[in-house]
Amino acid sequence: MFTSPPVEYIEPVFRPPSEANSLILQVTNGCSWNECTFCEMYTAPQKKFRPKAQHDIEDELKRCSAVLGGVRRVFLADGDAMALSYKRLESILKAIRQYLPSVSRVSAYCLPRNLKNKSVDELSELNRLGLNLLYVGAESGNNYVLGAVNKGETLESTSEALIKIRQGGIKSSVMIINGLGGVVHSEQHAIDSARLVNEVQPDYLATLVLYFQQSDKRLLESFPDFRMPSQRQLIEEMKVFISHLQLERTIFRSDHASNYLVLKGVLNKDKDKLLKMIDAALQRDSSVFLRSESARGL
Repeated sequence: MFTSPPVEYIEPVFRPPSEANSLILQVTNGCSWNECTFCEMYTAPQKKFRPKAQHDIEDELKRCSAVLGGVRRVFLADGDAMALSYKRLESILKAIRQYLPSVSRVSAYCLPRNLKNKSVDELSELNRLGLNLLYVGAESGNNYVLGAVNKGETLESTSEALIKIRQGGIKSSVMIINGLGGVVHSEQHAIDSARLVNEVQPDYLATLVLYFQQSDKRLLESFPDFRMPSQRQLIEEMKVFISHLQLERTIFRSDHASNYLVLKGVLNKDKDKLLKMIDAALQRDSSVFLRSESARGL
């Protein structure tokens, strides 16, 4: 009989909204980069990056097998599971198959830099073992903005990683941050982000609005000309972004809690509908719901 919980976490733990019903398996703690000046997710002292030992992961999977029935999805936390070597990821996926045979989807966050030392063949094998979806925080397609927020990536490096993911048979979900360019770089941030997304044609695309629970001090130190756009400017930026998208069949969501305006559709099929909703929001049409500031709390 097990006396400890099925999975032990080092809090706080984050996951994409779409993983709400997934088993969160913490295979690393924190983020191996953790230098982005807009991000507060892994700044707590206990969140220093560290992989979890394989035997601890397997012990947790054994406990999950005993007390949880019919697990269908697993999300590999924390922010940087793909920083693990191919061999470690292979071992984790094999253990999931062994102890939770009902699992049909395994997913994880992915930094583009962490695919440089993984081949397409290795990604294909990880996909065969159950890794079905990678969430890539592109944040922006504009190289000035990416440098200013110390992302450590470029449009080119992110595009290369996303194309490699597709070649490996794994689905991708790309995230862009509305407002990350500030007021001055808003339009170019939107246009270049659309350019990146058009190049890689992801399976899923999501946007969230730049949001600080603590302070924007770190961002202002690296990005001195940054000024947070107003609600209207953020919505205008979304109009530019969506206007420049040329996608074949990407599922789009802007339903993260930080968004003022919730948008959902398939692009480009629903592009005109989404642009009409944006125009209605800009005209303060009462038929379009905008979240209040208090409702945006995370």
